[in-house]
Amino acid sequence: MNNSAPKPYIGRFAPSPSGPLHFGSLIAALGSYLQAKSQQGLWLLRIEDLDPPREVPGAADEILRTLDVFGLHWDGPLVYQSQRLDAYQAVLDDWAKAGLTYYCHCTRKMIANRGGCYDGHCRQLALSPAHAATRLIMQQPIYQFDDQLQGKIDIAPKLAEEDFIVRRRDGFYAYNLAVVLDDAHAGISEVVRGADLLEPTGRQIALYQLLQMPTPRWLHLPLVSSAGLKLSKQNHAPALDIRFPSKALWSGLHFLGQQPPVALQAAPVEEQLDWAQQHWCLKKVPNKINIEL
Repeated sequence: MNNSAPKPYIGRFAPSPSGPLHFGSLIAALGSYLQAKSQQGLWLLRIEDLDPPREVPGAADEILRTLDVFGLHWDGPLVYQSQRLDAYQAVLDDWAKAGLTYYCHCTRKMIANRGGCYDGHCRQLALSPAHAATRLIMQQPIYQFDDQLQGKIDIAPKLAEEDFIVRRRDGFYAYNLAVVLDDAHAGISEVVRGADLLEPTGRQIALYQLLQMPTPRWLHLPLVSSAGLKLSKQNHAPALDIRFPSKALWSGLHFLGQQPPVALQAAPVEEQLDWAQQHWCLKKVPNKINIEL
């Protein structure tokens, strides 16, 4: 008889400080928050500040203020990826000693000219690390995974089998490496995020398996689109107006299919979130990849 207690739910929100939060960011934050709180779980916050050239001064503090105004208060200590560089490098050092990585001098243009997917061109060349990216030899490709909302996701073989970058040529650690190590370190049980990150999920599962760490469940929320484009900082999506959080929060709940009462539209965010936690229903969330505003 197995008397072990079920593992506690631990979720997270992990924005990058490349600009203020917008409505699409609110959907990811709100969905992950409610999924955690509806299961009496923890909701952690991590600032993904691994790409200094893209970071906007003051953006991290603005993100924290916005979450506070919207009543989305995180559990535990705030984590910055820039504080965990030693952990990333330690794993890369171990992989290098085991012969699992190699240096690559290929540019995006070169890869595009060879068909668009990296073909292992540099794997046997024993190149120098100068101005080189570090690639991981893909030994156990992931061709398919299950998503709690989107269902069974198939990954094209060429993409699944690609030796992907774990440290960029500019010296910065790659997103896939950092996010897996950080989520594993925090004990994240389910990753709730936007559907724009469906594609790298297979690579991240492969990393969990290589590291022999428990793989979380996956839940990819629909993306907010406007004029055919995903709302994003790169597309200059307007920042959330922290003067009127109630209206935006109600709209976020409506976007997530939760059918909040119209009477709640002007209610304080605390009252809206209390209602949302009691009524959160994942089955009501649209399983579309994109939804036009």
